[in-house]
Amino acid sequence: MASKSSSPFKRILFVVLLLALGVGGWLGWSMFGNVQTKDHSSKFLYVRTGTTMEELIAQLESKALIKNRTTFEWMVKLKKFETVKPGRYRIKDGMSNRELINLLAAGLQEPVTFTFNSVRTKEHLAGRVGGKLEADSAAILELLNDDSYLDKFGLNSTNVMTLFMPDEYSFKWNTSPEEFMTAMAKVYKDFWTDQRKQLARSIGLSQTEVITLASIVEAEQSRYADERPTIAGLYINRLNDGMPLQSDPTVIYALGDFNIQRVLRSDLDVNSPYNTYRYKGLPPGPIRLPQPESIDAVLSYKRNNYLYMCAEFGTGRHKFTSSYDQHLKNAEAYQKALDKANINR
Repeated sequence: MASKSSSPFKRILFVVLLLALGVGGWLGWSMFGNVQTKDHSSKFLYVRTGTTMEELIAQLESKALIKNRTTFEWMVKLKKFETVKPGRYRIKDGMSNRELINLLAAGLQEPVTFTFNSVRTKEHLAGRVGGKLEADSAAILELLNDDSYLDKFGLNSTNVMTLFMPDEYSFKWNTSPEEFMTAMAKVYKDFWTDQRKQLARSIGLSQTEVITLASIVEAEQSRYADERPTIAGLYINRLNDGMPLQSDPTVIYALGDFNIQRVLRSDLDVNSPYNTYRYKGLPPGPIRLPQPESIDAVLSYKRNNYLYMCAEFGTGRHKFTSSYDQHLKNAEAYQKALDKANINR
């Protein structure tokens, strides 16, 4: 009799155990690892601005970042996770639903770090930045060309590139174009200390003009920084004497072909305000984003009596002179070296 009465009890106990295992498994999915990544390495999840909860869950599922959608949705309700915050999130293999939701709900995104240097045009800059942030390059370029917007920074679409200082920066991935511009304006403002402003006034140039000249100086000498103060002094001599700068890099910029290694006589006729052979004074804006060191080379330029310089073939340096006759000899030697090396363009 005892054995018969214990059978129903055993069946009930068995069912209870099954339920317990089921609930335990369910909680296991919720509390422990429900995140999987390829090769078990961490992956980045990019959540765009305006993403809904349904779209977020679908994104996690489509990218195979969660093993069980149902338990994730259950934990979303339990945690009252309602607001999706855009950003760039590092997802680690083995994360629980709770850990993943805590990460996303708190907006604990990992910033994007990138540099921009050797940038010459607005299009180049917009492409570089747009390739790293949620904002696309077209939206950034639109601001760079919006004179009414740029007026708040005291700039316009012609000289806006003076606002940007080449360096390494960290931004939230969902930084808007306007936020990016504001951040760059702060870097610019911090760079222009009272001392630098005073140096600019002492040489009779505005901050924009200093950066524009620095861009030419750096384009002339990108390899040896120690020559830049001398080059800056030469160009300031030309500005003060009312002479055209006659800088080959400005002609290359005007032509828009940055692969040119040899400027031809016919190139000097290009009708552009950036052609400093054709137009006196500084061009309307920089021809590249100069390094801070190049800006300081202009502000603390080396005083000299040079008016001419010519590259030395193969050395990366220049020959300087105040004599036009000597300059012609230097130029002739340089042209012959280019011919010998078969550099025709």
